[in-house]
Amino acid sequence: MIQVQSLCSSSSINLVLNTGGPDETRSLGRILGKLLQEGDVVALYGDLGSGKTCLVQGIALGIGVKERYITSPTFIMINEYTGRIPFYHIDLYRVAFSELGGLGFRDYLSDGGATVIEWAERAGDELPEERLSIYLKITGEKSREIKFEGEGERYINLVKAFAERIGK
Repeated sequence: MIQVQSLCSSSSINLVLNTGGPDETRSLGRILGKLLQEGDVVALYGDLGSGKTCLVQGIALGIGVKERYITSPTFIMINEYTGRIPFYHIDLYRVAFSELGGLGFRDYLSDGGATVIEWAERAGDELPEERLSIYLKITGEKSREIKFEGEGERYINLVKAFAERIGK
């Protein structure tokens, strides 16, 4: 069962949820994916096994991606999918900051699709100031704490709409 831990607002907004397993994490991703628009940037933070890829799978489904398998592009680094809007899934786990330019990282952020970045901390200052940051934390064998932080007006409104959709 998804449980809300807190909802706060100021110049940014935070929503903290607790999930009981991968299916709930995917479900949250699907709801979020339905709300994403062209140009949105979602930065994911969390340890290995924290549920980042499960969340991305749900986001892709919410965007309408038809591919059967949405996998982490750890060795490919960037996967591009087609849905109601273009969807770019970037994994920076094996990428050094100095390599971002060679990947065309900034191009993906301004290309008109929704971009989700795993291991976003590796992008440093290349991330836009206004974005949705999601922090995933392992709290048990299957349970996770997921913090959604909207930074900037678009993303504050996105987190509010997301909270309404999940009934919180």
